[in-house]
Amino acid sequence: MKALLKSTAILALLAVPVSADEVSDTLKSALEAYEDGDTQYALEELEYAKQLMLEMKTDALNQFLPEAPEGWSREVNNEMGAALGMLGGGVGAEAEYSNSKGGSFTITIMADNPMVGAMAGMIGSAGALGAKIRKVGRQKFMDQDGELSGLIANRILVQASGASLDVMLPALETIDYRKLGRFGQ
Repeated sequence: MKALLKSTAILALLAVPVSADEVSDTLKSALEAYEDGDTQYALEELEYAKQLMLEMKTDALNQFLPEAPEGWSREVNNEMGAALGMLGGGVGAEAEYSNSKGGSFTITIMADNPMVGAMAGMIGSAGALGAKIRKVGRQKFMDQDGELSGLIANRILVQASGASLDVMLPALETIDYRKLGRFGQ
């Protein structure tokens, strides 16, 4: 167990850029605590460093959320990561788009979450489920009564719901799916 903890801390330190930041400081603190024999504090520091890195990853994923269409406003949900923690982990980004006429829709992006794997089978057999397929650029989205779900690179789920397709599809078309597919790699 001690060897595993030390190896994890060392690998994490090597994977972090040399710049002094909160993540690298926390990882160094974890290694120091481990070397001092304080395994509990080392584990707490590693967990905190993991939380910080997931926040960084979530912030990066938020960059893929489309800007608001003309006449609409966008509000990013900053609590998405906490919700995914209860659903098995991973990272997520979500924005609600609204207009002055009371219309709204939501776009959600989830990466590396067990639920995404479960959705893969559904999206792959959309026709058998009676759902339509809509193309957004090179991506295929399952359309279940106006709720769109697409699987990017077999690990990233993009969903849009709440408005008509003529509003949501153009917003989805602005996402760079090639870059999204390489997210986090």
